[in-house]
Amino acid sequence: MRRRLLLVLSLFSLLTVAAFVAPLLDQRATARAQVWTLTRSDDLDRFVALAALVAGGDDTVRDDLDRGARRHAELYGEGVLVVDAQRRTVVSAGLGPGDPGVPAALDAALRNQPADAPARLTPFDRDPVLLWQPVGTGTRADGAVLLRADPSRAASDVTVTWVLVLAGALAAAAVFAAIALLLARWVLRPVGALARGVGAVAQGRAGEQITVSDGPVELRALAESFNRMSASVRAGAEEQRRLVADASHQIRNPLAALRLRADGLDPHVGPGGRAAYDSTLGEVDRLERLLDGMLGLASAEATASAVAAGAADPARCDAGLVAAGRVDAWRPAADAAGVVLDGRAGRLDGGPDDGPDDLTDDGVDVGVDVGVDVDWPDTDLEQVLDVLLDNAVRHTPAGTTVRVRWAGGPDGVTVSVADDGPGIAGTDLGRARERFWQGASPGAGGSSGLGLAIADRLAAAHGGRLDLGPAAGGGLLATLVLGQAR
Repeated sequence: MRRRLLLVLSLFSLLTVAAFVAPLLDQRATARAQVWTLTRSDDLDRFVALAALVAGGDDTVRDDLDRGARRHAELYGEGVLVVDAQRRTVVSAGLGPGDPGVPAALDAALRNQPADAPARLTPFDRDPVLLWQPVGTGTRADGAVLLRADPSRAASDVTVTWVLVLAGALAAAAVFAAIALLLARWVLRPVGALARGVGAVAQGRAGEQITVSDGPVELRALAESFNRMSASVRAGAEEQRRLVADASHQIRNPLAALRLRADGLDPHVGPGGRAAYDSTLGEVDRLERLLDGMLGLASAEATASAVAAGAADPARCDAGLVAAGRVDAWRPAADAAGVVLDGRAGRLDGGPDDGPDDLTDDGVDVGVDVGVDVDWPDTDLEQVLDVLLDNAVRHTPAGTTVRVRWAGGPDGVTVSVADDGPGIAGTDLGRARERFWQGASPGAGGSSGLGLAIADRLAAAHGGRLDLGPAAGGGLLATLVLGQAR
């Protein structure tokens, strides 16, 4: 927008300067041509008067005519030719009857035709001009006087004037350009601040405020409206997060009491009510998981907002050490489920685990430490990996394997978790990160439907991403892409 505004203002300035300069240049060229023509006409009148006396039989002025013509030719470098009615040469000073253009000029002069004097002189008009005037006052000319006039000196004067005018025009154009630049900055400074504010809000920094101290009053009013809107968005987001957190906390107490009362009823439930009692405990368990998920999501949203706003303290961790630690932490749960949990440094190729052959040669040493820090707090990375490992262990049938790999690369670190479970249908992969979405797999009943939503939100907050896709063995391949530490 700045370029377009500067282009419009510059074009307007150039057109304005040109509208003043063009007539001024033309006026100077015309005025100088008139002065030059009048001067040469006076010289012709003087020579014509002397030639008329000579034509009338007064030979005493012939010498004056000859000296005057030669003196004029010496001083100004302009040729003079005087002829009688029969085209006989009376005086010739630097101009002869056979010179180019002279015969045609003599014909016109003896026919009493006026000479064609230039209407304007420009810096490029340097060629001599033939001017003439007939001798005598009657219809029949008694002779003619030709003058080969040199306009170069007048053209030089016009050149100097044009240079001064154009220099002034360039200076005026530069001033106009500076004014246009200042005007564009003054007009667009609030627009730039608004653009930065909108971009900040789009990145998740709700409540971003901008300061606009100058600019058009309409844009300043728009900036104030943006600040009010941004503050309202921040307040609304904070109220929503607080509502979720408060509701979860407030429901937890009566839910805990309900759990205690239900557990106390266990000895008193007869065979006929056992099924209903077990179903009730299952619903209580589901409510507890749902509350835990809502609290985790509220925490993830708060973390994302703090990171986006720059309010969170920068923290780093070694992704390899964190991933290895979570694999060790989840190994007892995997053993209890009859699942083999295989975690090591390297990169998955998506196929079944046949040992080291499924690791690509990316120059990563097999071991625990990737050796690349990432801009993640270790607690947030652990929370995301817990979600992925929980889903993998819960959905993988007994006797199969969950493979975890971590590797460094040009874009940072990737941590991949692949299972041999039923996976997610291609049509449902886009919905897997939605809140409360649950798949149709056998292990989905024990899920709150918030785990992947929490993991995806935390990944985006720290500049990473969570990719979901089918594994080669038919399960789910979840790849967490982490950026390198800055």
